[in-house]
Amino acid sequence: MASSICALSPYIPSHLTKITIPLSQRSKCEMSRRSFAVKGIVASGVSVAASTLTAEAQPSSKGFERLPFKAEGYNYWTWRGHKIHYVVQGEGSPIVLIHGFGASAFHWRYNIPELAKKHKVYAIDLLGFGWSDKALVDYDAMVWRDQVVDFVTEIVKEPAVLVGNSLGGFTALVAAIGLPELVNGVVLLNSAGQFGDVKNESKTSEETSLQKFVLKPLKEVFQRVVLGFLFWQAKQPARIVSVLKSVYVNSSNVDDYLVESITRPAQDPNAGEVYYRLMTRFMMNQSKYTLNAVLSELSCPLLLLWGDLDPWVGPGKANRIKELYPKTTLVNLQAGHCPHDEIPELVNKALLDWLTTLTPEVTLQTV
Repeated sequence: MASSICALSPYIPSHLTKITIPLSQRSKCEMSRRSFAVKGIVASGVSVAASTLTAEAQPSSKGFERLPFKAEGYNYWTWRGHKIHYVVQGEGSPIVLIHGFGASAFHWRYNIPELAKKHKVYAIDLLGFGWSDKALVDYDAMVWRDQVVDFVTEIVKEPAVLVGNSLGGFTALVAAIGLPELVNGVVLLNSAGQFGDVKNESKTSEETSLQKFVLKPLKEVFQRVVLGFLFWQAKQPARIVSVLKSVYVNSSNVDDYLVESITRPAQDPNAGEVYYRLMTRFMMNQSKYTLNAVLSELSCPLLLLWGDLDPWVGPGKANRIKELYPKTTLVNLQAGHCPHDEIPELVNKALLDWLTTLTPEVTLQTV
């Protein structure tokens, strides 16, 4: 359909709280303790028109194990009357992967197989995206929060670590504070979200009759025309490739599989209307839920896997998040907006290493 969020336990040594990993993997990683950043929600891929690609289970060009592409999807769960798509693989302590704006569970294609060797891995499609229903609802961050909270409660059924990229990052954060007893940790990869500035918050004024009956309808008509054109343009495969290459420093993984996983959802007849609702009712009201407020309620360990070369969400945001939530581990990566797909081998290793630090705490909580 349309284009594409805790703190370490006190027993973790301070020298293990910051890691910088270049493209060539280092055998030993250094960690420091402070940083977190997330800017506004940004499109990391947009819905696109149907493609003729048939992606079979094949090793990637780099030889990494990859989740087989299935045009029909994997598993489905009914939530509030809507069909929700998800992937599940492996056994062990659960991890829930949440994609970014415009993406789907298939964006975790190089992470699911590797993580599933040690954990039970779930990857869910948010409502309005991927293989999940394109429901005609008023989209809001709380809709996806409720979806993830219910998914962990009804499908996962045990404490899990939430991992999210871009929009999925902010969704993971708000879900974590909505279900603290079932979230052992949160991992953010170039997360979305805005910082609040109380001093500059404007008070909502009452609508006049002119605004309500004349200007507002005209604005909506204009928005529909403009966004309709933008959606049509965003559906073109060439445009998708162009956008993806602009946010992948190494674009070798911008391939047919990835493009197909973004284009197929656009075939849904409701895709255009969902795009319109997302852009007008959600994207333009991001300041309603700020990172400051969410982080102030967070209580679990937080890991930041940050692509420092992201043209949309730079490293300054990660540093700001860490300042707001000191009990944070920051891993700096030489990648763009989607490090999990661009340099999956480094992301998988950093994530698995961090998860081992959670084991002692989780064991104490569950004994």
